[in-house]
Amino acid sequence: MTLTYIYHSGFVLETDSAILVFDYWEDHCGVMESVLGKAKPMYVFSSHFHEDHFTKEIFEWRKRRDEIIYILSKDIFKHRRACREDGDVWLAKGGTYKDDKISVWAMGSTDSGVSWIVETGGKRIFHAGDLNNWYAKFLEDDNPDQMRYSFEMEEVFNPVTHDKQYLGELKDIKKVADGFDIVMFPIDGRIGNGYTLGARQFIERFRVGLFVPMHFTTGFESAWRMKEFTDEKNIPFWQISQEGETIKLSDSGISAI
Repeated sequence: MTLTYIYHSGFVLETDSAILVFDYWEDHCGVMESVLGKAKPMYVFSSHFHEDHFTKEIFEWRKRRDEIIYILSKDIFKHRRACREDGDVWLAKGGTYKDDKISVWAMGSTDSGVSWIVETGGKRIFHAGDLNNWYAKFLEDDNPDQMRYSFEMEEVFNPVTHDKQYLGELKDIKKVADGFDIVMFPIDGRIGNGYTLGARQFIERFRVGLFVPMHFTTGFESAWRMKEFTDEKNIPFWQISQEGETIKLSDSGISAI
């Protein structure tokens, strides 16, 4: 099994029998050029409609190969970013999909769309989409339990309520699975102080075989901040250093390719 970092929150996971693409947006290194030429069934996941997690470009891939199943969050259709016939499987929180190669559960988010649990090749994978404790920096204020406005997210929010919502989503995930072989999770320094809190809360509640940071666009080093906390729990951490980087995952651990 190999895992390749494309960009931002985009990854390619390849097993012996299938290829899974998560939240493709931009591909500066041409990762998908070689992937599309491989003769394996492909599953393409998009967690929500935001432009940094979804692009209509993914539908062009069908012109190059037939064996693609698009598993998409329903909010993409709701926001008219795609037509119903573009997707093969449309899921909202609580929805599931299964065939002879993968099993999928759509879980909740603290932003738009869903997060994903996927079982394939004997491994259980979690891709968070935009699930995170996005307003963690406000929890340290003198009065965190009050309404505020986020210009970045364009919404009114209460930091304490948001924290409770996030922890509630983790409880719902735990009803399906209490551990994952691979976790891809936002570690985005742009949201300010406490940007690792959501991830720390996650690894406190789930067994994690490999932690993979995502949702950063520049400055890989900011994501490496999380390694201090994964090391404390003896969780392997993928210290991504460039777009297009690939690691091999086996029972004995991870190795660079």
